[in-house]
Amino acid sequence: MASAKDIKLPADALAHQVSRSLGLSTSPSAVLHSPPSSLGASIPHAAAASAAAKQLKPFATEDVKILLLENVNQTGRDILAGQGYQVEFLKTSLPEDELIQKIRDVHVIGIRSKTKLTARVLKEARNLIVIGCFCIGTNQVDLKYAADHGIAVFNSPFSNSRSVAELVIAEIVALARQLGDRSNEMHNGTWNKVSNKCWEIRGKTLGIIGYGHIGSQLSVLAEAMGMNVIYYDVVNLMAMGTTRQVATLDELLGEADFVTCHVPELPETENMIGQKQFEIMKTGSYLINASRGSVVDIPALVQAMRSGKIAGAALDVYPNEPAGNGDYFTNDLNSWATDLRGLKNIILTPHIGGSTEEAQSAIGVEVSQALVKYVNEGTTQGAVNLPEVGLRSLTMDQPNCARVIYIHQNIPGVLRRVNEILGDHNVDKQMTDSRDDVAYLMADISDVDTAMLKDLYERLESLSSRIMTRILY
Repeated sequence: MASAKDIKLPADALAHQVSRSLGLSTSPSAVLHSPPSSLGASIPHAAAASAAAKQLKPFATEDVKILLLENVNQTGRDILAGQGYQVEFLKTSLPEDELIQKIRDVHVIGIRSKTKLTARVLKEARNLIVIGCFCIGTNQVDLKYAADHGIAVFNSPFSNSRSVAELVIAEIVALARQLGDRSNEMHNGTWNKVSNKCWEIRGKTLGIIGYGHIGSQLSVLAEAMGMNVIYYDVVNLMAMGTTRQVATLDELLGEADFVTCHVPELPETENMIGQKQFEIMKTGSYLINASRGSVVDIPALVQAMRSGKIAGAALDVYPNEPAGNGDYFTNDLNSWATDLRGLKNIILTPHIGGSTEEAQSAIGVEVSQALVKYVNEGTTQGAVNLPEVGLRSLTMDQPNCARVIYIHQNIPGVLRRVNEILGDHNVDKQMTDSRDDVAYLMADISDVDTAMLKDLYERLESLSSRIMTRILY
């Protein structure tokens, strides 16, 4: 296989500009040797499928610096290390000032839910081109700032859906039978065998708020256990089995014996379950929240449970969550923590909905593969903050081809100027798309050498619309 090559920049080019903008090695004389597969040796079927593809590299492989925080699963670490990247792995998140020091030189960062990538942090990330969220949510990242500075963000929207759905099923049964209270009593030496207000879940109605990946899987499991299932979503979605969509949230709340929330954190979902909604719910019904902590007004929940309106609840997420394990779930973190902990028939778990070995392994594979595709090939399919653009791979029959990636402001006249620059070369294929204020252009050009690419890069960089330029060769 022919090796990829670096492009020499002018001597006065800044090192961080080389690493971040052009996406090429900071050692211009280095030779880049591509690994057997762009997805790593741990995915043999993918390696076989792409055997004829030319492996593009935006850096000398050994120059790519990756920082993984919060104990990212071994599967993801193996895929990234298999590319030859420099991978630094930490089991915990970092305080903001320490994170700023760490992030300054990395090209890729992988996080979970506790690390906060604010504008202040990202402003210091001089070489950063991509963020991997090894979880479902991305609210811990300033997505707008990242997009405006050409930093792609990927997450794992599917991989832990089953784990969350199974946890909710377990909590429905546990609440219906008051298992938490009985277990605590036994641990304290008290034998309290009762059946009053303990129920089978067969024949009861489950109301699912948000019928996405988790909600739809949950509906299948609940129906298999004999429950009637209804759901509310802001869009019309095809129901699984005999599940029924209702027209309004109030209709769901008034009909369901168990209500479970599976919605994203948005201004529209903040405190969507509050005092008014508890009044609409059936007396003796149950609430489960495994989505985001801002969805439920917890002081209102405390009052509803004390009054007997709500018979039980299970919470896995909270408005404020500790950055690490320890005795932190107190009033210093959330002012109502003591009141919440003192309730009967309430299950409190520390954001473990997706915390299974299977889910974390699958997330590690899904996000790491997306990071490799972006770093090596520029593919943004699956990105949450940039337009989704991808081209078929270059092949080994095209040894003097390069991939040009131009991330730019979405303003009139840019494509004309870019195409005037590209027009001096043979453009084999090209695709562009925009999302809000940012546009992403990818083009493969043939019959080029390093001198041509150096000139091409400098001309693209000179455009006022430029956010980031990368050339993969």
